[in-house]
Amino acid sequence: MKKVAVIFTGGTISMKADERLKAAIPALSGEEILAKVTGIEKMAYIEPLVYGNYPGPHITPEMMLELSKITKDFIDRPDIAGVIITHGTDSLEETAYFLDLILHEKKPVVITGAMRNSSELGYDGPANLAASICTVCSSESMNKGVLVVMNNQVNSADEITKTHTLALDTFQSMDFGPLGIVDQDRVIYYRNRKARQHIMTDTIETRIALIKAGVGMDSSFIKYSVDSGMKGIVLEGMGRGNVPPQMVEGIQYAISKNIPVVLVSRCPKGRVLDSYGYPGGGKELRDMGVILGDNMSGQKARIKLMLILGVTNDMNEVKSLFEKGLYSTI
Repeated sequence: MKKVAVIFTGGTISMKADERLKAAIPALSGEEILAKVTGIEKMAYIEPLVYGNYPGPHITPEMMLELSKITKDFIDRPDIAGVIITHGTDSLEETAYFLDLILHEKKPVVITGAMRNSSELGYDGPANLAASICTVCSSESMNKGVLVVMNNQVNSADEITKTHTLALDTFQSMDFGPLGIVDQDRVIYYRNRKARQHIMTDTIETRIALIKAGVGMDSSFIKYSVDSGMKGIVLEGMGRGNVPPQMVEGIQYAISKNIPVVLVSRCPKGRVLDSYGYPGGGKELRDMGVILGDNMSGQKARIKLMLILGVTNDMNEVKSLFEKGLYSTI
């Protein structure tokens, strides 16, 4: 049998209901979670490590960087087949994408969690952890980067997003669907993931604002972000990548201060493109120097910009790392 490292960070998978609070709180140890996985001793040798017991919203970029180093230490060991990280689902996709960008390993790294705590009927944590172990132990999971395994589906970290507040199948690859499934302890892959990017850095820039465009919005938030010391801005525009015309002044102000502005769409599917030439349209924004973010979500574009600005603040390099191979002028 293979040896698998499991890093416990917390989240709903480690929670149970508190009688006094009448709400779920972190409570289970790593050993208690593992004990709920039936037949685990027949699947793999498990080497557990407790990083902490943090709810998803308590995770920070600095913690993600630390987790990347812990994960790499495990991966570098010849006796470890792969790594599983249990995580709160509210920020799971951001940590998964952070690790996918910063790690460049052949061995599989899987992130999983639970939508129901251990006090609820249908607690899904053990099943998700079992499916994650099956995924790590499969030779077909090599060279696929960081994977998210939930509800017997295997998805890539760059495509996955949380789509529902309570559904067990909340994690979806919106545009392309899952890479594969876990069926009776066997992982079956139906497609390959798209080419991965790798951003090697030991430092990150956390001062990145995320602003969502809505009807009638002006430049106030953008100008405040620049003046308060933000080093980058991710803008969730409308539709194909457009904003109300009142926001254009603020975007130009940010770019004049050498602050990169990355444009994605607030739509859950599809990519941005400079299709529209009216005031506030994508063509005007790109001509001003706005960087296009393809089909990324705002939260993932923010993670990527954090890592990029840890390497360089050259606007052309930042633009290339977002747009190369995706837009015709790059």
